[in-house]
Amino acid sequence: MKIIRENIRENSSAFLQGYLKPGDAQTGNFKYPAVIVVPGGSYTHIPMVQAESIALNFSAQGYQSFYLRYTFEQEALPLLPHPLVELANSIKYIRKNASRLNIDPNRIIIAGFSIGGHICSLYNDFYDSDWLMSYAQVDNSEILKPNAVILSYPVINLNCGFPKEPEKIQNWINRSEQIAADEHVNETNAPTFIWHTADDPFVPVENALRYSISLNKHHIDNELHIFHHGPHGMALANHITAWNDDSDNARVAEWFPLAISWLDEILNNK
Repeated sequence: MKIIRENIRENSSAFLQGYLKPGDAQTGNFKYPAVIVVPGGSYTHIPMVQAESIALNFSAQGYQSFYLRYTFEQEALPLLPHPLVELANSIKYIRKNASRLNIDPNRIIIAGFSIGGHICSLYNDFYDSDWLMSYAQVDNSEILKPNAVILSYPVINLNCGFPKEPEKIQNWINRSEQIAADEHVNETNAPTFIWHTADDPFVPVENALRYSISLNKHHIDNELHIFHHGPHGMALANHITAWNDDSDNARVAEWFPLAISWLDEILNNK
């Protein structure tokens, strides 16, 4: 496995770290799907070890895997759209270098966790908007389009229980539509897999429900799993990423194989 790190935006601390399988002569022209993990961290940090663990689990399932270290709240005011632009640049980089990276450019997934789910859900809504395409310096939205999206205990609407301090929102957004991803779903959104726990004490499950309902209204393929119990930030929900006894939960850990089987179905139908 080769580990790479790419600076993804000038004058920024953002980078894309990748875990890449080499080409295999026995597989001929086979190209791997790719996944970009967008971690949580309340826009103040990302848990690097957790991000790497998730990326490596995707790698074990046959993906060229990456995680995005995006701009944090203390590095830009207002924060958005910096992380959205950095995700756009990441997808653009992967598509531009798909052959060299042994990646199928038509199978690129973004996977957001917690506040990373805010980034990914907004990106799913706006990747083909004129303003984001302008920031990313592309004139064809297909360059920026994700082929599938995974949202794990996502922040969707900043008025739905997170953040607890409403004044934080003003540090984060410079456009009113960036408050609520559920209100800007449209017919060009990518298929989306969502999971959450019903009693998440930090990011209310209403966030996931709202996004799924909006996707349904616009006839966007989506799959939603609500597990009855679990704390926030479970990641893989196993001993690898557990931060307390309650976050190691075999039932909730089923989200990962469920997501992989969903991706197999979605990507193979494209």
